[in-house]
Parts: sequence; C-alpha cells; structure tokens
Amino acid sequence: MALTETQVIDALRLVQDPELGKDVVTLGMIKELKVQDGQVALTLELTTPACPVREEFEETVRQTVTQIPGVTSVNLNVTAQVRGRLASGETLLPGVRNVVAIASGKGGVGKSTVSVNLAIALRKLGATVGLMDADIYGPNVPLMMGVEGGQPDTIDGKLIPLENYGVKLMSMGFFIPEGQAVVWRGPMIHGAIQQMLRDVEWGELDYLLIDLPPGTGDASLSLAQLVPMTGCVIVLTPSEVALQDGAKSIAMFNKLNVPILGMVENMSYLLHPDLKEPLDVFGRGASRKVATKYSIEFLGEIPLDPAVRIGGDDGVPVVTGTPEGLPAKAFTQIAQRLAGKISVENLNRNETIPINMFAAPKG
Repeated sequence: MALTETQVIDALRLVQDPELGKDVVTLGMIKELKVQDGQVALTLELTTPACPVREEFEETVRQTVTQIPGVTSVNLNVTAQVRGRLASGETLLPGVRNVVAIASGKGGVGKSTVSVNLAIALRKLGATVGLMDADIYGPNVPLMMGVEGGQPDTIDGKLIPLENYGVKLMSMGFFIPEGQAVVWRGPMIHGAIQQMLRDVEWGELDYLLIDLPPGTGDASLSLAQLVPMTGCVIVLTPSEVALQDGAKSIAMFNKLNVPILGMVENMSYLLHPDLKEPLDVFGRGASRKVATKYSIEFLGEIPLDPAVRIGGDDGVPVVTGTPEGLPAKAFTQIAQRLAGKISVENLNRNETIPINMFAAPKG
C-alpha cells in the first residue's frame, strides 16, 4: 500500500516536545505535510527560535519519519513562530507577543547587564526583540547598548525606538540631560512608563524585555497594571543581603499575579587564572537554593569576569563583543532556557494553539 499522510501523522503523535510535554501534532507544530511516492516533505514549527533543544528535537522528528515503512526520503524544514499572551485587542502593545520584566530586590546586582545581554542573545538566536529601560532613576541601557546620546525620531505621533545589535531600544536616558537627577513621585513614574509603552512604535516583537528599577516600588506596580506580562526574571548575587531582597521581589510579583519565569545568579564565581577551581567570592549557589525553596526555575549562573564590565562600559555587551567567552555562553544558555520557559508558560495559560497542520507559514 502507498504511504499516506495519515501514517506520517500517526507516527509523529509519538514525538513529544521535551519542554511542553505534548506531542508535535497536538501542539500544531507540523506544517505543510506532503507525501508522494515515499518522499515526505514537512515543516516543523518550533515555539521559539531560541529553543534550547532544537537540534535533538529536529533529529527525533527526522528519525521518526525515516523509520516509517515505505519512506524513501525526508525533507524537513524547521521554522519558529513565537506564541504569546497579548491578545489582538491589546491597545498598548498590539504587536508584542511577550512582555518580560527583569527585576532585582536591590541595586548593584547587575540587572541591567543581564537585561542587555539576554536581549542581544535572544536576537542572535533569531527572535525579534525590544528592550525598554524602565529604570527611571538610573537608566543605564543607552550606555551599555552603545546608543548614549541618541534621540528617537517621531513619526505620526509615535516615538521610533533606537536600534543596535538588532534590538529595539527605548529609555528615559534618551530624554534626560546627562547628570540631571530625576526626582519624581509615583504618578509621574506611572505616566513615564505608560508613555514608553503607549507612545512608542514597538512594531512586531517576539519578546519585549523591560529593565525595571531595583526594589519593589512604583515602576513594577505600574507595569503590572498597564500590560499583561508573560512573567519576570529575578536577578540575584549570592550575597545574603541580595538573597533577602530577592525574596521580597518574589513576594511582590506573587501578589501582582505575575509569573516568575526564573532566577539568574550574577557574579556567581570568579575564574582566577592562577587557580584550578572557581573562586566563590560571594558564596556561589545560594540563589539556586532560594529558587528551590520557592519552586522557581533556576536559569543559570553568570561568572564574575572583567569582560562583562568592560563590555557594558564600552557599549559592546559581552554576548556580541566576546561571544566565545564563558560569560557570553552562559548568557546565551540562560536566554534559551528563558525562551523555553516562556513557551511553557504560554501553553499553561491555555493559549489558542494553531492546529492546521497544512497551513503555510506567515510571511
């Protein structure tokens, strides 16, 4: 008997997405399936281009189809379509699929450093990414992203984000003269954040990362009120003070019903050139214990390395400046894990999943 599309689909029902925990057919990941004279052509549509298990997942699908009796060749195309929380009727950010806050309980833990490197890493992995600097009192993103002194254009009443390293950028630092202090109360902070959401032409984005001010203040509350966030990432260092303040951030986001997607430990350890073993300057691993205590996914550790600081000061973040170094690889792995966690979070929200397996890809 001639090989049929039904046979291929039935075989693929046994292939599960390792993160989403459902088979690729149910998840609507099989597109443009064609079977002719034993030749099978199909598209596997991942839920993120930053899929951390992309290669092994692709190989599993290929091998599954190859082993079907009667198959003579397999032409597998792999694409990605990020799914998100925001509905088409969302007025502030109609084209943004996922809003992810990067937060910390206290200053000085490298939250902005994590934000810029994760944004660039996601972009390099193939996603469309924006980075909004909501740290009203200390906007460091322009310096770190190499656009300090830039001025956004305005078209049809909308601010056009600056762009560098493929990431769209907006920051209060673009509008505040150098050296001028921002002395604002809550309503003014709320208004500024609303403006950076409502009056900016963000366009189509898979991920909009928002670098929040440290602590549990007005900016976090305003953001939670203004847009439905996919979730947040909490950045910690291993010091006891940072861990205590991190617990306060966890409590705040729980009260705001914002999912905590994971925790990142920055300045986790030092690779000393004269030592064989990493030097635990602040007590490596404490953040992992906090994540376990609160049932939060631990996304990874960032080493204490001068290259990270130099990259931020020079406006060339380490992910793009020294991509083969250990810090850049750590940021990239964390970005992949974060993207995977976002896909799981969206599935758990019972988002509408496209199930037309023969639909043509967008664009």
